Amino acid sequence: MRLAAWHGSMVRVKMPAVPLPEVGDVLELTVGEVAAGGWCVARRDAAGPVIFVRHALPGERVRAVVTQTTSRLARADAVEIAAAAADRVPPPCPQARPGGCGGCDWQHASLPAQRALKSEVIRQQLRRIAGLDRDVTVEPLAADGDHDGLGWRTRVRFAVRPDGLAGLRRHRSTEVVDVGACPIAHPAVNEAKVPQRRWPGARSVQVAVAPGTGQRAVIVAGPPGRWDPGVPSGADSLLAVGRGGRISPLRGRGYLTERAAGRDWRVGATTFWQVHPAAAQTLAAAVLGALRPRPGELALDLYCGAGLFAGVLAEAVGPRGGVIAIEDSAAAVRDARHNLRGTPWARVHRGDVAVLLRRDGLSGASLAVLDPPRTGAARPVIDQLCGPTGGKPDGAGAGAGLRRIAYVSCDPATLARDIAVFRGSGWQLAALRAFDAFPMTHHVECLATLVPGSAAPVTPARLA
Repeated sequence: MRLAAWHGSMVRVKMPAVPLPEVGDVLELTVGEVAAGGWCVARRDAAGPVIFVRHALPGERVRAVVTQTTSRLARADAVEIAAAAADRVPPPCPQARPGGCGGCDWQHASLPAQRALKSEVIRQQLRRIAGLDRDVTVEPLAADGDHDGLGWRTRVRFAVRPDGLAGLRRHRSTEVVDVGACPIAHPAVNEAKVPQRRWPGARSVQVAVAPGTGQRAVIVAGPPGRWDPGVPSGADSLLAVGRGGRISPLRGRGYLTERAAGRDWRVGATTFWQVHPAAAQTLAAAVLGALRPRPGELALDLYCGAGLFAGVLAEAVGPRGGVIAIEDSAAAVRDARHNLRGTPWARVHRGDVAVLLRRDGLSGASLAVLDPPRTGAARPVIDQLCGPTGGKPDGAGAGAGLRRIAYVSCDPATLARDIAVFRGSGWQLAALRAFDAFPMTHHVECLATLVPGSAAPVTPARLA
């Protein structure tokens, strides 16, 4: 038996007893369970190697073309559906097909089916990596135009070909596809008509819009001047990204004004912000519900970005309490400090989260929220949060140790890995919510609530 990567988790698989198929082979397969990353699992026979199939649904009978092989598995695209699942629907985008754009994974499934597939992936990751058997329902987000799962993506980065055409990349490829208008992009993104223009010399073109205020920015990576005349005049801001990532506003402001949690937030055009129009509002409310902050408490906001969670926590704990926010990005720190200027008891520190926690400790905090990048929290961060004294009961007063942690994650595999680390340090998963913040794709946003409590040690699986 050997350990092999199963799209974000580690599973034990037997070395194939029969030869792997070759690239270009056409296979007739009965599709099995969903796997992370927008795939389903199939085998030619019970003893055969695993074949990850895209553009299929569990239970379908398909003809699939092999696109890649490794020493242990193969990947394939379903090119013909011999027996379709009841949840199959016509994809709304002509690029959602084998050989097309790789941005969407589940356009061929109904929205309820997409959410059920994501729920199953979360359950798989928790079971395989964290040793937990937990069901979770992926909740839809409410937003104008979201009833069909389209028109929600407020930030889109287009790649640019050498001839200046901007488009999106094929799945697992650097090849740029001419997509025209993208169905999942917000209408204001498509109105910029980036794919319909030429961008000579540019490496990429990003469009960011703030639906609540109607603002839009176009951010071009590449030497300015050659493409400036072609930029749509309707864009509020035009920015250039030069060597080293330095951003230069060429027209308008370098930020957007987003609206969430009953107020405005300044967010730099390249600063992280949730791409679904309803996600920031939904997650802010969910984090408050998970942490249950009380007036006078001190809270940590780790990987704070533009300060969304720090802002709502500051309002909840009031001036007798406090919030310590930490963020490594200089641009995001500027935004967070601007956004928190009305609550001076919320302070923003720039630096590596692990380094600052190791230097300053928990500072007496009783609550923490963390929203790390897709790679998850660094192990030293979790070790610092758990601390040598561990957590304290939910009803405990001030003192060393946290009483509740809210962990926001866009990757079920790294979330499960980190939950396993928390469990091994004496914490338990009290609640888990999931939100369909990325319809038509395999991505999903999760919120785990962790509390101190006895738990059996868990050795998390390595992630490939």
